[in-house]
Amino acid sequence: MNQLPADSPGAEPLAWKRQRRRELATAVVMLAPSLLFLMAFTYWPILRSIVYGFHDVQLGSPERFFVGWENYQRLWHDELFWTSLRNTVVYMVVTVPTSIGLALLLAVALDRQLRGTALYRSVFFYPVMVPSVAAGMVWVFLYAPGYGPINGLMDFLGLPKLEWLYDKRWALPAIIFMSIWKYAGYFMLILLAALQLVPRDLYEAARLDGVSGFRQLVHITVPLISPTLYFVVVIGVLHSYQIFDYVFVMTQGGPADATNVLTFYIYQNAFQFQDIGTASALANILLLVVGGLIAIVAATLGRRVHYLGR
Repeated sequence: MNQLPADSPGAEPLAWKRQRRRELATAVVMLAPSLLFLMAFTYWPILRSIVYGFHDVQLGSPERFFVGWENYQRLWHDELFWTSLRNTVVYMVVTVPTSIGLALLLAVALDRQLRGTALYRSVFFYPVMVPSVAAGMVWVFLYAPGYGPINGLMDFLGLPKLEWLYDKRWALPAIIFMSIWKYAGYFMLILLAALQLVPRDLYEAARLDGVSGFRQLVHITVPLISPTLYFVVVIGVLHSYQIFDYVFVMTQGGPADATNVLTFYIYQNAFQFQDIGTASALANILLLVVGGLIAIVAATLGRRVHYLGR
């Protein structure tokens, strides 16, 4: 086969195309394990869930019967579905902004070079390292109505004792408070890393101009770490709609379904009622809800993100 001379006009484009093909082949080989993993454990289950949402499928049974939109119509008239959706939305609306706001305040405070800062960072981040099930069991003990330390403190302060996890008015707030304690440290660590990249001379110039600390936070800190804040908000929304372990360990969806969320209702339909079709329809609805919320966040907060150099 004739080869082009090295100094011919077509030699350089040909060599470039060969290099591109080698790079593409290398990329495919390197990405293949991750792509196969995603296909097997993410995209394929999503596809099966979409298909099962239109079928009557029982757990462990190889048979399935096409029912069209019947599963979704039944959910539309299911009061427990709307209760679980409302509980999930309330959990997200309270937990996400509160956790991120607290994390931002902690990150700003710990960003200063003060004595014992490393210890405080470890203390605030420690709840993140506690396994979710273990954390849930600890808070079951803390919330215990008879001997729990929280009620003991309330009694010491002269406040009425509460049956936190057994009162439908307080069960969901109790789980929300526990979740804020668990994940504020994770958001704090991410925001703290972003704060370290903010130029210090901006704060010095603002202090010379007499700008207060709060105005520095609003007009300097928040805009410059807005990409990280945007990322944290997305992660917070995704996590809020994946809440399951705390509900399973602490309340089992009770009392009177006051803490029943969408993920736990999916679990009930799939493994307690053995109705895979309805559980798949619920999972599809959850996927649409989360996708819609992420789109709203991208359309609102995403437009306000300020990138350095742009």
